[in-house]
Amino acid sequence: MPAPYLVSRRCMSLNGAKRIRTAGLLNAIETRYQLRYSPLSYLFMMPCDRGIRQATLDDWIVPIGVDSARVLISGWQTGTMADLSTGNQMGDGQGAEAAIATEALIQQLRRKEGSWVEWGQACQTLQKAGISPQAIFEATGFEPIQQNQVIVGAQVYASVVAANASEATQAHFTRKGSDILYELRILSQGDRAAVAELVVDKGLDFDEAREAAKAVKEFARLPKLPEGFTSHPGDAIAYQAWKLARQQANLQERSRLIAKGLRFAHSPIARQPLEQLLTDFTVVAEQTAPTMPVYRLEAGDDLPRMIPVVGQFPLTKSDLQAVPLVEEVEPFGIVHCSGTAAWVPVPGWQVVRLAEDPVAFLTDSDALPKPLTGQRDQVLVVVDRAQRQWQDNAYFLVEQAGQLDLQWFPQAPELGLLGRVIVIVRPKKILDENYTNDPWQLDE
Repeated sequence: MPAPYLVSRRCMSLNGAKRIRTAGLLNAIETRYQLRYSPLSYLFMMPCDRGIRQATLDDWIVPIGVDSARVLISGWQTGTMADLSTGNQMGDGQGAEAAIATEALIQQLRRKEGSWVEWGQACQTLQKAGISPQAIFEATGFEPIQQNQVIVGAQVYASVVAANASEATQAHFTRKGSDILYELRILSQGDRAAVAELVVDKGLDFDEAREAAKAVKEFARLPKLPEGFTSHPGDAIAYQAWKLARQQANLQERSRLIAKGLRFAHSPIARQPLEQLLTDFTVVAEQTAPTMPVYRLEAGDDLPRMIPVVGQFPLTKSDLQAVPLVEEVEPFGIVHCSGTAAWVPVPGWQVVRLAEDPVAFLTDSDALPKPLTGQRDQVLVVVDRAQRQWQDNAYFLVEQAGQLDLQWFPQAPELGLLGRVIVIVRPKKILDENYTNDPWQLDE
């Protein structure tokens, strides 16, 4: 019997669209209990002569390995499986081949077969397949931070090889050095190869390699090469040591920096400025860079939420539906938009942060179901389109006579609810004597 292929289907509540996630082959005996308590619903498909057919757990008789099953199930439960279209050709064996390849990579990592470069490539392949780092850790023992190190290290190693580094350097880093190559990620491809050669030639340890990478990075930022130094990474380290030694009044530290510079200086001309410091004890004052204007967000109110504006009343239901669902990119709530949409920043109050699909529109304060006290002005009404369940302590957006309207219902209404009012924002007023006496018009 052909091995089964699993498709999990999760319905999105906001727009009714269905997201299809494909995971591959599983062992029914090992995963039956986990599937029973999974928050998703599953549809099992079996390859057959006419394509695919629906199957059940009882049809599963071809196990491919416990570890693969655990990895895939963990990926589903954490929502990290890759989204694929429903047009996957499961009947032609591609799904089975992918699952077998996944199992082979998991076995390789668990047994630590091959070089660390191959481990990094395996981890990257599994992550690109939608398997979370935590799931890989549970199946192989590679912690997420270790996965990141070998993945990035393998990428740097590939760039070093592409830059035609010496065979000795390639052989050295094939055996070890993922932590060192990880530190070289900040450099360009050419500089990576040059620093890697320097690491092998000088026998640098991890800390020395990290300092070398930083020195080469800062050296590359200079508008032009300093007089007496070349672009070789050894001269870059020598220049940094020379610059720091000139600023040192402590003779012991000054001597250490001079010795470091002479050790790494590649060109004979680069040694001259360092040798001059042996007789010239003038201390050059360090010119410190200004403090960077860094501010950490401490409270949710500090970061406003961008909300699309439908328009100003009167509006129609089609106007409301024309506003798409907005997806924010954390951690700063960045939104991407196209077209002529209007947006408004709303303070990150808790009720605003918790809204799933907020939209806003403008209306007059005296046009609300319960007119606001004080001077008539324009207000911003924020509605969460995802909250459509009636409550007797909330106002809702509805359609009446072809136009949108805000209403309160003491009992469940028969007409459809389009969203719940979560906050009404009044504009800032200056020199308003009664402002501090008015209560917040906020219904959470």
